[in-house]
Amino acid sequence: MARILIAEDDDSMRAFLARALRRAGHWVEAAPDGLAAIGVLGTQDFDLLLADVVMPGLDGVELARRATREQPRLNVMFITGFAGVELRARGGLPGDPKILSKPFHLKDLVGQVDQMLAA
Repeated sequence: MARILIAEDDDSMRAFLARALRRAGHWVEAAPDGLAAIGVLGTQDFDLLLADVVMPGLDGVELARRATREQPRLNVMFITGFAGVELRARGGLPGDPKILSKPFHLKDLVGQVDQMLAA
């Protein structure tokens, strides 16, 4: 069982992701934006940060930068409506994050998460 932090500003998407990952056997904490996620990261360790790229206040890329400074072994996966190539062009992504483009099927999400955590 992995400890996963979800940072997603869309309430229904956040609940959807959390429910799917809990059903897959993971422990999940969910935050409504990047700033709230930073607060949660300061109180406990996680195996994976699953972050939307576009969020108000603190976007997913900056959240991942800060999160991996606090928890260097943290795996990062972005979920985005942007093309992955466009996101990588922004540069400065921490580590080697996975990028899952919306829309996606839940089994693809769970599979990618499990694969990332097994590596």
